[in-house]
Amino acid sequence: MDRLRAMEVFVEVVRKNGFARAADALDTSPANVTRIISDLESHLGTRLLNRSSRKMSLTESGEALYERAKSIVEEMVEVEAIASSASMQPRGLLRINAPLSFGILHLAPLWPKFKAAYPEVELEIALIDRVVDIVEEGYDLAIRISRVGSTAHAARKLATSHNIICASPEYLRKHGAPVLPSDLVNHHCIVYSYSPTADEWSFLDEKGHVHSVKVPYTMRTNNGDTARAAALAGAGIIWQPSFLIGADLRAGRLVQLLPGYRMPDIDVLAMYPSRRHLSAKVRVMIDFLVEEFKDTPPWEADH
Repeated sequence: MDRLRAMEVFVEVVRKNGFARAADALDTSPANVTRIISDLESHLGTRLLNRSSRKMSLTESGEALYERAKSIVEEMVEVEAIASSASMQPRGLLRINAPLSFGILHLAPLWPKFKAAYPEVELEIALIDRVVDIVEEGYDLAIRISRVGSTAHAARKLATSHNIICASPEYLRKHGAPVLPSDLVNHHCIVYSYSPTADEWSFLDEKGHVHSVKVPYTMRTNNGDTARAAALAGAGIIWQPSFLIGADLRAGRLVQLLPGYRMPDIDVLAMYPSRRHLSAKVRVMIDFLVEEFKDTPPWEADH
């Protein structure tokens, strides 16, 4: 049995979620795919796939094999590219996870430029605000907005964004502006539920002292655009990153509050499972993003 070929067929069956679709992708017959998978299961002495007439799923052994087999197949593709060319050409499917608002505002305009430079890389972009498990959910790369990053994965910093507390002029005309962080207890606040301290806001004064306040809130949301829209409508005070509200601050639609106090900055990170065996497609994407964000990002104009 050609074990590398068997791994390739197994990975394609899982990716395509079916024997017939995998056969089409591999330019072979469904019967041949079925035979190869059966031979692989016999060789390993375990069932890899639960299959019925309606659905297919991985067994526990199949899940364990899939991640390793996928890496082996992808690395083999790149080894073949090295052998046939003086320079390795990045290619294949690249799965990227990014936060919704940041992905729409600041990443979506970059994808056509990347595709023009690397036409053999197929992009699959998933915009999800919750923190995903990169390995478990099968992502090659994740863009994270974080104060602390992750000790479980490798990362490169792309940019910095400031957290800004602000409200609309309409809200301030009706309710006045807080002077101290403690004044927030008398205001309507809109909190971001994915923050680990959603309703406990912390500020640093000019001497570096921390001021924390548990704020009352009239709205709780897991999406920054929803919080922004509510603030623009005069519903309350928000804190959101400058990459989301920078244009509103410059246009005067939102007004920064509490001069003399600041919230901790956050980093925009490109995060990936490991520095070891970094594939060409991931490496060129990281380098591309670092280059695109190397200058002061547009959202950090004076506000």
